[in-house]
Parts: sequence; structure tokens; C-alpha cells
Amino acid sequence: MVFDVAGMDCGDCAMSVERAVGQLPGVERANVSFGTGTLTVAPDAAETEELPRTVERAVDRAGYAATLRVDGIAARMVQVPWWKNRKLLPIGIAVVLWTAAFVADHLSPVKNIAIALYGMAIVLGGFPIMRVAMQSLRLRRIDMNVLMTISVIGASIIGEWSEGALVVVLFTIGATMQAMTLDRTRAALRSLLDLTPEEATLLRDGVEAIVRVSALQVGDIIRVRPGERMPADGQIIAGFSALNESAITGESLPAEKGEGDAVYAGSMNGTGAVTVRVTALASESMLAKIVHLVEEAQSSKAPSQQLVDQFASVYTPVVVALAGVIALSGWLFLSDAETWFYRALVLLVIACPCALVISTPVSIVSAIGAATRHGMLVKGGAALEEAGRSRLVAFDKTGTLTLGRPTVTRIVVPEIGPGIYHHSGQDVLALASAVERDSEHPLAGAVVAKALHDRVPELSATDFEAFPGRGASSLIDGREIAVGNKRLMIELGVPAGDLDALDAIAEGSLAKAGETALLVAERMPDAWHVLGVIAVADRVRPGAKETVQRLRDLGIERVVMLTGDCRTVAETIGAQVGVDEIRAELLPHEKAEAIASLKADGWHVTQVGDGVNDAPALATADVGIAMGMGGTDLALESADLALMRDDLWVVGSVIALSRRTVAIIRQNITLSMVTKLIALLLGVLGFVNLWIAVLADVGTSVLVTLNGLRLARISDVPAPAAPTAEAVSCSCTDCGSVGHDTAREELALPAD
Repeated sequence: MVFDVAGMDCGDCAMSVERAVGQLPGVERANVSFGTGTLTVAPDAAETEELPRTVERAVDRAGYAATLRVDGIAARMVQVPWWKNRKLLPIGIAVVLWTAAFVADHLSPVKNIAIALYGMAIVLGGFPIMRVAMQSLRLRRIDMNVLMTISVIGASIIGEWSEGALVVVLFTIGATMQAMTLDRTRAALRSLLDLTPEEATLLRDGVEAIVRVSALQVGDIIRVRPGERMPADGQIIAGFSALNESAITGESLPAEKGEGDAVYAGSMNGTGAVTVRVTALASESMLAKIVHLVEEAQSSKAPSQQLVDQFASVYTPVVVALAGVIALSGWLFLSDAETWFYRALVLLVIACPCALVISTPVSIVSAIGAATRHGMLVKGGAALEEAGRSRLVAFDKTGTLTLGRPTVTRIVVPEIGPGIYHHSGQDVLALASAVERDSEHPLAGAVVAKALHDRVPELSATDFEAFPGRGASSLIDGREIAVGNKRLMIELGVPAGDLDALDAIAEGSLAKAGETALLVAERMPDAWHVLGVIAVADRVRPGAKETVQRLRDLGIERVVMLTGDCRTVAETIGAQVGVDEIRAELLPHEKAEAIASLKADGWHVTQVGDGVNDAPALATADVGIAMGMGGTDLALESADLALMRDDLWVVGSVIALSRRTVAIIRQNITLSMVTKLIALLLGVLGFVNLWIAVLADVGTSVLVTLNGLRLARISDVPAPAAPTAEAVSCSCTDCGSVGHDTAREELALPAD
């Protein structure tokens, strides 16, 4: 069972809630994540239906509010204006009473009036603090509420009513500000689920019915009209539209979707109505998975947080013991017992390690939330810290540095024979596309897409015959045309003279460019003769070269490319993007071995791959980054970070965010430590009174929180502008969806 807990503003609060719930009958284990504000309860075998209510009451006694999640989904967030927040009531009471007491103290000759008002401010304004303190003492824990309560009561005993009341005022103001700020940050991620509508239009036997999204089952058919949000993950079975998927991928440009394409819950439908078959329950949608994974990531402790927690666990008892020694020494050995008792109370306030404890988690929570909004899914604080330490980045080639999809790069019509083959490149392409239209080979798809894009005449083909691993042939207007590799041409009996001339092309300029040759031949009266050569290659992904340069600008010392492709092609691609080292012809396990050897040489390695055949290498690297939606499921298992869109530029953003996060964590820790040490020294020497100690403690906590929240407002360095349609003279309007998509992706054009 997972509960959302509101009001926790420090690590001590989380520990108190965890211990309170963990001691309940029927609870086997309880774990609280301060960063995400969640409580996870594992019931024992004797679980009862009353257990959720019992847990909520226990959390309420601890001073916080718990809400059970239904089917693992957080409740929809209801935004309340700050002035209607109930947490402000004790602050208002304390401020009004303290102000009235202060005025009476300085204007009224009757001091008892001021004392009575101060006392009311302490009791009424400090009641939430004292209630939580009592619960902590029952759990045998000394947290900040206990320390503040002792300090306020002690101040009242020695007659420092004004300072005791001011402690309550300052502490409640600071604690409430922190709680409200952190609750808003935690809610920012969970509010992603609010993007999914509560109702959907279900189609059953041709009749539309409005149903709850939670009632949708896998296989249901739903209709999504223009301007509506997608209620569930699914596959389009009819219609075409452009969908805004920024909530999932972080990509602001709409994605064109048609029949057979996958769609995700929370996407905003554009101008077309679509009919969708549901493929996942609401609780298992991609959006729900993202929120769940990010919450898990935020709850994991980064290395710096673990060190801080260990320090705080020693620091607090030591300072409390020091305060006890000072108070006892003043009473036994010094004449001015009251002064030293007062200094001991000051030290109790200084003993609160609030700012130090929250210095790391508030930064991690903010950074991971910001990364998610920019299409970067981070699996934990440790991964976020590690990414910034990278000195070497290794890229997979196919599907990472390249588009992972063959495209036609050029058409060569060789001068062969006595000049009887007078065909243009467009003629060769038209014949080849007619043959390849019935083929399922990836290279065939590239030829057809090129023909659609170039608007070559569409020819009719019959008697299609496939030659597995070699090519295919068809009859086109009575002409027998074959398209395939050199092996097929030899089998067909193409003259040696033709093949020698083709070898000069295929093994020369094409091989140097990393291109594969598709030969187009026609049966003539005397023999088969080659009409032309269609060069096909995997294109470098737009922005790959700029990404490599950006990594160098960020201080990455070496960029390596790992690929299973042949060395000639690998060297061509490597030269285009500007990598430092190429390791080619590697099997998946050999990529992992290459990563291990780089680590053995002392490099801190980040591996970037597509998350499928690169899984071993991603798992072996110090930091694994899987990119793209295609391999997301496996990527989330093997990689430390996943990029939810196919944009290499974001790799640099991950490293930049990591380094900024680590820098802010260090700033927070330094600020907390320096403030505490100065306050501790001045407190022992008597230069700090109670309200200054509280102001220093609360003020530092607020500053640390606000500094960490700066990460939530990151603005990524914009990627270089993509070429426009006018700049490349691209004309692909109404040329068919395959050709249009291919051209748009090759040229990095907007969806429109």
C-alpha cells in the first residue's frame, strides 16, 4: 500500500512517521521517502480491511496527513490558494498574540498581561509542534520538534517569555514555508497524471458510451476527437492526426500519427479524430510508469545524501549531550546557572540538523522532476550524480548516432557497353520501386520511400519473385526487371564487363561513403544488363556532430563509437560526427567487454545506446543512457537514464544537469555546515540568543530549499536550428505518408 503524506518538511519528520507506522500491528515493514512525500507499507499475512485507516490515524497523530493511493495511482491534486491553507492558522494565531504581547510588554505597566499573551502564543501557536514532539518521545526519538519544545518550555521557566514565543513564531513560519514549498514540488510530478482525462468515449457494437478511464480494459476500442486528451495507451486503428506528446517525450513539436502507430495516455490530440485500441490499463500506462519510476528514483538516496545522514546521526546526539553538559556545569560549578542553562537551550536549537538533512534530497527531487519534464528519465540520485563525473562517452552507432533506417542517398547510371542503355536516374528509380513495392526488406522500403518523395511515375508490376538474401524480380510492362546485390547479378548471368564496371563503383566511391549498392538489371535479348546502381545508407542522425562537440565543450575528454557494423561504414560515420575512436564489428557481449576495458584503463564511462542490443554495455558502464521510445522497456531495466525522445542533444543536457545538481548540493551542504558551526561556537560563548538561533536554523533551511528548487527551473541550452523546408528546397506535400515521414525525419523538419 502506498500513501501520499503531506506536511513533511525535514528528514526527521520522515523517520518519525516511518517508526510510528512500522510499530503498528499488521504492518511488516514501512518505508517513508522524504523526497517524494510517500509512505510504502508492506502488510503482514494478517492484513485487515481496517489497516489503511489505522495507518492514516497513526500518521495523523504524528502531525501529518496520509492519503491512500488507489491502484497505485496518486489522487488528483486539488490546487488550493495559499491563503486558504490550514497550516497558516497556527502561524496567524502566534503572530497576532506575540505582536499584542510585545506591545503590552512595552506600553502596559502590568507585566502579567504581556506574560499571559506570550503564554497564549506559545500554547496555541506551538500546539502542532508540541503534539508532534510528544509522539516522537513516545517513539523514543529526539527530533527537531522535541528540541524546539524543550527550548520553549525552558525559556518560559527562566522567564524569557518573549523569546520563547518568538521561537514559536519563527519556527512555525519557517516550517510551514518549507512544507508548502516541498508539497508543491512533490505535487508537480504527480500532476502529470492529471493530464489523463477521467472519462473516455468507448465504442461497443458501433454505439458510443462515456465510461470512466479506470474501467477501460485491454482491447477496448475508444474514439478521441480533435482537442481531446488521449485517455489510455493504445494503437490507432483508424484516422490520422498530430499529437502533442510533450508530457511523455519532452518534445514540443506534434508527432504525426496514423493507422498502426502507438499513442500514449495524456497526449493532446490535434485536428483529426482517431479510433484507438487500448493496449494498457490506466495504472500501467506509459505516463503512470514514468511517474512511478521517477518517484522511485527520487526516493533513492544519492551517495552525498547517505554521507549527510550518517553525519547528522552523530552530530545531533553530540550537540544535545554538549548542551546537557553546559547546563549541568553551570548549575554545579558556576555561580550563574541561569545564563548557562539559557546557553544550553540555544545549543538545543542549534542541534537541529534540518538544513543539512534536506540539502541533498530537495536538490535531487527538483533535478529529477526537471529532467522528466525535458524528456530525461533518471532512475536515481546516484545515477544523476555519477553522470557528471564522466570523462569518456561511448556511443552505439546504428539507431543512436545514425537514424537506424536505410535511405536512398544517390542513383548512379554507369556508362556501360556500346551506349544502348539510355536511362535516367528517375527511370531506374521508377523500375526499382515497382519491383520493391511487394518486398518486405528494409532496403526495399527505402527505395519505395525515395520514389514517393521524388514523385516518380508509379509503374505496375506483376509476377513478383523474391530471392532471399539476394533481391527480387518482377514483370513491368512486359520487361523483366531484377533488383538485388552482386550475388544475384552473377546468378542471373550479368556479363563480366558490366560487373567489373560496377565493382569500381561499389568498391570505390560507394564503399568510402559507407553506402550499400542495389543493382537494377533488365533481361535483354542477349543477356541481363545492369541499368543503374541505387546507393542506400544509414544517415547520420541530425545533431549528432553538434552533440559530440557540445560534449567536448562540457569537458568530456574522449568520445568513442562502438558498433557491430563493418569498419568501412563505421569509419565513414565516425568521421562525419567527429568521434575520437572507433571500435567496429562488435557483438553485443563484445561491446560490454569494450566498456569494461575502458573502465580498466581508468576512464569513467557513460554509454549511450538504443536500449535493445546495447543492454549489456549499458549495464556495464558507470552510467548507461538509453535513448528513444523504441527500447524503453528494456532500457529502464539495463540503463541508469532513459531519453524519452530520439534527440542526441539531450545527452549533453543530462551531463550538464548532473554537474549543476552536484554543485548546488555542495553549496547547500557548505551553507548548512558553516552556519551550524558558527552558530554553535557563538552559542557556547553566549553571543547567540534563542530567537537568533531559531532564525539561523529556519533561515538556513529555507535558503537551502530555495537553492535546491532552482534546479526545477532549468532552461536547457537550445539545440542548433534544424534546416527549413525552404533552405533545402524540399517539396513533399501530398506525396504519401511514407515518403513524407522519411523526408521530414531525414531533414529534421517540423511535423507540419
